[in-house]
Amino acid sequence: MSESPNHVDLPTRAEAAAKAEARSAEAAAIRRRWITLGEALAVVAVLISALTLWNSWSERADTEAATKAEVRQATARAQTLVLTASRSGERVLALKPVSADQSVQAQTISFPKALGIAPVQTTGEPRVEADWFAEALKKARDDAGMPDDSRGDERLPVAIATRFLVNGEAHEDIAIYDIGYTIAGRLLGGHTVALRGVSLVSHARSGGAQASLDARWSKLFSPR
Repeated sequence: MSESPNHVDLPTRAEAAAKAEARSAEAAAIRRRWITLGEALAVVAVLISALTLWNSWSERADTEAATKAEVRQATARAQTLVLTASRSGERVLALKPVSADQSVQAQTISFPKALGIAPVQTTGEPRVEADWFAEALKKARDDAGMPDDSRGDERLPVAIATRFLVNGEAHEDIAIYDIGYTIAGRLLGGHTVALRGVSLVSHARSGGAQASLDARWSKLFSPR
């Protein structure tokens, strides 16, 4: 007696179903792996985008900071005045800024209190004239026991307050300068003061300029 066809097909159907289920599971696993990989790639892409954005922002911030620092330095340089002098004969020094971007409008030249000289103001023609202080300086040198004739360049401290323009903006600088001079004695004509130049000693604040000037004077003209 032969087996029924239905009994013969049962294992085959079961195997086919098992294989189909296995294939379905494998396909699902592959899909999950692709989804996981896609999610990872998306996260990587977000990280790369964030890093790129951060790098761009950081570079822009660094560039802006460097630019601001350069502007601050340029502004500080523009507002810092240093005077130089050229001689017009031996009795007058013409003053001008070292920087060509600065234009002097007016100056007030103050002298040590020991000389008893009032400040001198100039407008449009910055300068120092020997006639402003020569006689008082000669007396001070004599009182301090200094020699009649110079041994090289002598120094007279003064405070110079300068009003000047930079790109149309007004600024003020106050500084202590040494005026270089020589003095020579003449038998009949007395002593003659000849001006040589100026040199910056230090910048000063408005309220403390006279004190700094007098301290400088005491150092250079202490009695001997």
